[in-house]
Amino acid sequence: MHRRFSHPHAHHLRRGKGFADHAVNDVHTVRDLPTGTVTFLFTDIEGSTRLLQQLGPEYDACLEAHRRLARAAVEAEGGSEVSTEGDAFFIAFASAARAAAAATAAQRALGAAPWPDNAALKVRMGLHTGEATPVGRDYIGLDVHRAARICTAGWGGQILLSQSTKILLERALPPGASLRDLGEHRLKDLLRPEHLYQLVAPGLQTEFPPPRTVDLTPNNLPIQLTSFVGREREVAEARRLLEATRLLTLTGPGGTGKTRLALQVAADLVEQFPDGVYFVPLAPITDPTLVVSTIAQTLGIKESGAQDPFDSLREFLRGRRILLILDNFEQVLASASLVNDLLKGSPGAKVIVTSRAVLRISGEQEFPVPPLRLPDPRHLPSLESMSQYEAVALFIQRAVTVKPDFRVTNENAPAVAEITARLDGLPLAIELAAARIKLLTPQAMLSRLQNRLNLLSAGSRDLPERQQTLRGAIAWSHDLLDEGGRRLLARFSVFVGSASLETAEAVCGPASELGREVFEGLGGLVDQSLLRQEEVHGESRFVMLETIREFAGERLGDRGETDEIRSRHAMTLRAFAEQVEPRLVGPQRMLWLDRLEDEHDNLRAAIAWAMEKGDTETAMGLSAALWRFWQMRGHLREARGRLVTVLKMASPEPARVRALEAAGGIAYWQGDMDAARAYYQECLLLQRATGDPRAVAAALYNLSFTFFIRRDDMPQGRMLLDESLGLYTQVGDEAGLARVHWALGSHAYGLSDYPTARHHVEISLPIFREIDDRFSVGWALHLLGLIATKTGDFPLASAALREGLSLFAEAGDVSGIGLLLDDLSGLAVAEDDGERAARLAGGAAALQKQSGTDLAAVLNAMEGRSQGITTAWNDGLTMPLDRLIEYALAQPN
Repeated sequence: MHRRFSHPHAHHLRRGKGFADHAVNDVHTVRDLPTGTVTFLFTDIEGSTRLLQQLGPEYDACLEAHRRLARAAVEAEGGSEVSTEGDAFFIAFASAARAAAAATAAQRALGAAPWPDNAALKVRMGLHTGEATPVGRDYIGLDVHRAARICTAGWGGQILLSQSTKILLERALPPGASLRDLGEHRLKDLLRPEHLYQLVAPGLQTEFPPPRTVDLTPNNLPIQLTSFVGREREVAEARRLLEATRLLTLTGPGGTGKTRLALQVAADLVEQFPDGVYFVPLAPITDPTLVVSTIAQTLGIKESGAQDPFDSLREFLRGRRILLILDNFEQVLASASLVNDLLKGSPGAKVIVTSRAVLRISGEQEFPVPPLRLPDPRHLPSLESMSQYEAVALFIQRAVTVKPDFRVTNENAPAVAEITARLDGLPLAIELAAARIKLLTPQAMLSRLQNRLNLLSAGSRDLPERQQTLRGAIAWSHDLLDEGGRRLLARFSVFVGSASLETAEAVCGPASELGREVFEGLGGLVDQSLLRQEEVHGESRFVMLETIREFAGERLGDRGETDEIRSRHAMTLRAFAEQVEPRLVGPQRMLWLDRLEDEHDNLRAAIAWAMEKGDTETAMGLSAALWRFWQMRGHLREARGRLVTVLKMASPEPARVRALEAAGGIAYWQGDMDAARAYYQECLLLQRATGDPRAVAAALYNLSFTFFIRRDDMPQGRMLLDESLGLYTQVGDEAGLARVHWALGSHAYGLSDYPTARHHVEISLPIFREIDDRFSVGWALHLLGLIATKTGDFPLASAALREGLSLFAEAGDVSGIGLLLDDLSGLAVAEDDGERAARLAGGAAALQKQSGTDLAAVLNAMEGRSQGITTAWNDGLTMPLDRLIEYALAQPN
């Protein structure tokens, strides 16, 4: 399958993809990668998209033949294939002479091949010698980028060399070969000019147009001192958008890399604008009336006293195919309309704007520049795959420039991944951190990143002042806000992760203190790229990068509002959690569980703040309201730790009762019956003191389950249930009665009294269905399925357990899913389907380990279930959850 990217070697230039993602269909020799001084060869078929359209189905055979011929030449000279992507090769050689020999042989073979009529494959090749950092089966380093750019400067059939390769080759050229001096050229990586040479040899085409470099078009694109890393997808998307619009605005907070992205897009498109590509830096000016003269000065337009400067500029642009990059437009937004006016009078002109705020004029296409791609520190990729993540690749490249012997190892890889994640994937922040590698190991740097802004305070002196520190980059945007915007930004810093509009309004208002409604102010911060707006689970949420949050939190402290706003945040989150709690068992429980998941970081922060301030009632109230969510979504270990800590605080009895009930529930689900019994017993003692029969009945019901594990304890459990049943009958609580009948069924099941167990569950199940308590319906079906399995009614067991699993899956209730998978495994054992039983048991074990649901081990021991580690068990252990559920719900063959 033919694949094309914005640049044929984009995974090395921008690290958007790694070699593991690419299909390579033929077999070739895999050699160890050379180290030290290495000569890199990049190749690429010229006009491959046109050839694909021209040849249709024949193209695949031609591509395969090209690969075979190229590989034969490379392997004959001992080259190490680093990767292949579509029609492009990346090869490494320990010898420049052998690299040149391989390229020459490959060009001769390709030139002599019998290609279809009028469809010869022309391959361009680039050679460059330098140092690069090997990471697994890949290289990272400036010289890799340089080699790739030299390749793209060439023409099909041409071999281009850099100065460094030329020096090594002068006395070791292939027989009959010579070098043609092509002079200095600026490549599209915008680094320093490169002196290029063409390898001329018998049997090769010798005459070509000038190299495809930036110099072919009039331009003032600034030389860059560092390579452009990552951003393959962003460059491709920006190019696509610019094809369909004449005004493309790249937006994002300070440090996102908007300017560098704009420059790279312009360099890639330079051939499309024969009248010039011009970079107009607007950062030095704050007066909107100076924009026209700044653009005119950049273009070399001389002022005329008799003509308005705008008219002179428009006249210059008329009829020209030209691209302007207007950089840092956010501080001259009042002049946005003139950009529109210029484009109206200049149909061949296009404009790329970089700004922290959109221009809001007709015809504008916004492109929010995202952070660099990050690995998940909780699930690290292999060491070989680390460099495929743009943020890590950037860190490594910049670290090597200040510490040439820096390497990513198994020991420091987790720290490197965590550093890039904590820095939000912001290129500026990562570059500033990498500059510290001379003084700090990644592990030591990570421990100091608690205060990011102070650590990242020494950038390159040749950068604008606002970009020399991360604090300066953020302050630049902050200072452009009015007083109300600054206050809102500071107050929003109390949110961790993201916030819904509703909670932001409750915490950050009132409007009278901001000079606008909160939603209007949030929109303004989004426009200024200080917030991002996302849709999550059908709800609009606002996200602040952690680096900006730290800066805004300092401003909140400067205002003396930290305690007030954080307390307001905690109270708002507590009200939300208590509002949601009763909805976690009903028909919309998936919606509300997801909403709690979205707010989880904020809820954690609220609990921590309440505990820090000694607000026991809020801390206990939040923890109690959240316990069922923690149980359903597999946060049991975290929940246990928080509740243990909260219960050590002195508290009023009503708050403590609810926290004890929550702690008992969490301990029960963890299979810690002794702890659960202790919490529930204290809860029952406090509830009896209240004299509230409904509360006492609930406490008795909870406590009874801790006596169901050992047969000797079961009479005690039955006594507790009988008392609970009497109290619920007394107050006429139908839902409470249904729960006790389900518990009595569980008690009878534990005593192997299956008829009695079925009688009780058949009383409770219709009530649960009637009141639409889907959580309890699921557990009643769990019990019914177990009973039916024991009594040999396999069709009923299958129907009950599959319906129960569907209900838990519908809500994303991982604790319930794990237990129902075990139930279905037990049914498979009863049906003598050992392979299915093992696969389901393996999947259940993985889910239970992940969620901390050790109750499963207790119940499996009661059931006498055991599974050896087999191939099927391992298969279930690694199966994705959605596939596992699909497998469990499918009827076995």
